[in-house]
Amino acid sequence: MINIQKSILKAVLFIVNMDKYIEIYSPEEDSFLLSEVIEKEINKIKSKKNIAFLEIGIGSGIQLQTALKSGLLPNNILGVDINQKAVDECRELEFNCINSNLFSKIPKNKTFDLIVFNPPYLPEDKREPLNSKVSTTGGKKGSEIINEFLRQAKNYLSGKGEILILTSSLTKDINWQKESYGYKKLLSKRKLFFEELYVWKLKVSLTK
Repeated sequence: MINIQKSILKAVLFIVNMDKYIEIYSPEEDSFLLSEVIEKEINKIKSKKNIAFLEIGIGSGIQLQTALKSGLLPNNILGVDINQKAVDECRELEFNCINSNLFSKIPKNKTFDLIVFNPPYLPEDKREPLNSKVSTTGGKKGSEIINEFLRQAKNYLSGKGEILILTSSLTKDINWQKESYGYKKLLSKRKLFFEELYVWKLKVSLTK
């Protein structure tokens, strides 16, 4: 009985302190592809002074750095992540960041001109370690986190706001139509060994 109780206690302590073990997602091909698209899209904007930028899932901060390098003002750049380690690391880079599960900690009246998301998009693999699943696994089909993002994100877009989101050929059952995004355009794609990556632009309105 004592051994069983010790095992349960260890399991509980592991779950409670899980944030100590969760990995910060390091830039990979998906990160670089999204970064290229973000830079191109921001460079199309004539006046960047008042552009409000939000990244969901900041990881190492590569997209925050891309936004800054592309001319957006530091005070207009906000990053969020469910991983406190990622938040702390990006704060050390002097970015404004908060710990949040998607939009849960963002004020309801706050809107953004550009929201970007490189989501966990892989279908669940039970063999994958728990510490990396947070950054890579999007649910049983790979789309569950993406679909929840799509459901929430439109409420945080400004009138002409846009979303840039990365998906994979491995991601199944994304609810594009259900979430009423009137405009959806494939901006870029990249073929890898075992998957193809896509970057999409979304708007609530039908205007280009």
